[in-house]
Amino acid sequence: MEIAIAFNMRAWYFDNKPGHQKLPHMGEPVPNEKVYQLGIKHWKIPLEGHKKVIDDIAKERDYPNRDVINISKEGLGEIYDEKMVYFFQEHMHEDEEIRYILDGTGYYDIRETPSDNWIRFQIEAEDLIIIPVGIYHRFTLDEGDYIKSIRLFRADPKWVYLYRSKEMDVNPYRLEYVNETKEKFGIVVTEQERAAVKEAFERHKQAELASKTPVSLGWGEWLWCWLTWRSYA
Repeated sequence: MEIAIAFNMRAWYFDNKPGHQKLPHMGEPVPNEKVYQLGIKHWKIPLEGHKKVIDDIAKERDYPNRDVINISKEGLGEIYDEKMVYFFQEHMHEDEEIRYILDGTGYYDIRETPSDNWIRFQIEAEDLIIIPVGIYHRFTLDEGDYIKSIRLFRADPKWVYLYRSKEMDVNPYRLEYVNETKEKFGIVVTEQERAAVKEAFERHKQAELASKTPVSLGWGEWLWCWLTWRSYA
């Protein structure tokens, strides 16, 4: 689908100074081009008529499921504080994170490759944002303390929080993202790094297959299960 990329995103380096996560923490400005090179996709879609655009994006990227989330004290109730901590922990996903902002404002922080610095950008109503697979990022509300957005998901989603760790640093989706991003910035990717991605995907595939393989019961285990079932029948 042809939609013009918006070049009006407000982005800057996170200053890492003490202060609440909802404060701007505004450091040096970051050009939109750099944010987009890191894999972020950003469009401005007017609220009027947005449904057709979201439907087209969902169909094009195979994200048929969606919901609407109200991130605020009123919207989240008793789990608000827990969710604020949860969203702000550094993580990645194995699916894209697709959001269309209906109302309110907030911040995404993304890790810059290869420096590992935080880049912060603001999101607001009419922003359509796609966070790529494999990028480390986090989210927080700003001082407005409210955002409402549409979230898109795959039919069989892998959209879970994978928190940063040594194990996650060699996740195949992470390795693939890092290699692709390096190439965008003209950094040489070695054959060893390319091979590491293939090997990691093979391990990942084997682990997924193992998790779906039914467990075979021995005769004694089967008999015990049958007797237990009979005792409740």
